[in-house]
Amino acid sequence: MASRITISVRDDNFVEIYLNEEGRDLLVRELQRLNANNEHLHLTPQGYRMADIELRSRPYRTDDKVLEWGKILFRLDTWDKEHYPHTLE
Repeated sequence: MASRITISVRDDNFVEIYLNEEGRDLLVRELQRLNANNEHLHLTPQGYRMADIELRSRPYRTDDKVLEWGKILFRLDTWDKEHYPHTLE
């Protein structure tokens, strides 16, 4: 079966990630590929041609806001120490 990943934000701003087995495997595989030379991946709507991970747009609950676009950024402590030291406190 194809991977299914849906990221929803509830009315109370709580984020939920719904995924099937293939979606979990894809997400874990893409996260494990992140490193100093490959430091981000794109989350895009289903069918978008430049997708690293495609997100589904159909909410699980009618009042959820579904996220269709995003980026996951890999941050080394040395980078953040130099550029964003406040994040290490």
